Amino acid sequence: MAFFIASSPHTQKRRSLSNMMMLVAVCAIPGILAQTYFFGFGTLFQIAFAILVAWTFESLVMLLRGRSPLLALRDNSALVTALLFAIAIPPLSPWWITVIGLFFAIVIAKHLYGGIGQNLFNPAMVAYVVLLISFPVQMTSWLTPAQISASPVGATDALSLIFSGFNLDGMSLQQIRTGVDGITMATPLDTIKTGLGNGQTLSEITHSSLFSAIAGLGWEWVNIMFLIGGVIMLKLKVIQWYIPVGVLGGVLLTSLLLFAIDPGSLGTPLFQLFSGATMLGAFFIATDPVSAATTIKGRVIFGALIGALIVIIRTFGGFPDGVAFAVIIANMCVPLIDYYTQPRTYGHK
Repeated sequence: MAFFIASSPHTQKRRSLSNMMMLVAVCAIPGILAQTYFFGFGTLFQIAFAILVAWTFESLVMLLRGRSPLLALRDNSALVTALLFAIAIPPLSPWWITVIGLFFAIVIAKHLYGGIGQNLFNPAMVAYVVLLISFPVQMTSWLTPAQISASPVGATDALSLIFSGFNLDGMSLQQIRTGVDGITMATPLDTIKTGLGNGQTLSEITHSSLFSAIAGLGWEWVNIMFLIGGVIMLKLKVIQWYIPVGVLGGVLLTSLLLFAIDPGSLGTPLFQLFSGATMLGAFFIATDPVSAATTIKGRVIFGALIGALIVIIRTFGGFPDGVAFAVIIANMCVPLIDYYTQPRTYGHK
């Protein structure tokens, strides 16, 4: 019998990188459909445009490096980076947000570090953090779910808003986001943070139609769909359970502790689990095999650190959702985590 030796990482199912990346993209479809249903066709337009931009940057960089663009595009890593970035940004973000973001993701965060397998940070999250700090208005311009919106945005209006800044009636995104009562629409996480800062109680804030029994209206279903996609990836062994369980455990334990200290100033643990980008972050972002910890114990710690930071940033930070910041900070800690969780060498005393 022939004995074959393969280099790490070792998996139980032999799959190419392109196949693994494509499975990640396919498993994200339930969450994408839910996000499109509640927040409009802008999500699909952003995904299509982001993939085109990412492929363009990937090809140009590979040509500058004297390598084959087709070989790089076949691994589907640029596609997944574009997909995750497009899901994370508001569906009606202007087109230039996507171009700037993917320039940082593909050119800076990925290729300046040596290309795929060499990047220290998750490229999509680097792009998101840079844009959130630089353009906070555009990066927090989410609409309320179409089901309760006084003026839902259709497909043609969404396309016009993304590429021209105005809908077919000549209204800007800011005008659409501001209702007839003069109050600008906000996400559930942002609504809670703003309301608590204005002296309202948690029960008063969550009494709004923007909230459901579990979390924010629409957001709980988006998280449930990404959870289903994540479970499918676990079943197909595309990812392992260590990081997702660590992230969700970190969110649950940290929110339980803070909720026990002051129930009136923080959403319930269930609210934290099914709000914002929790499930997207746990299954699709934190599990990036390049920028995550490599040891088994290290992956659990890495995930738990992300989960704890998500809740801490949401509660005490200046931004309503902390997934991107939590992932980047945890990426910085990977060398330290790996150093202290290395398994003992066989025969070591």
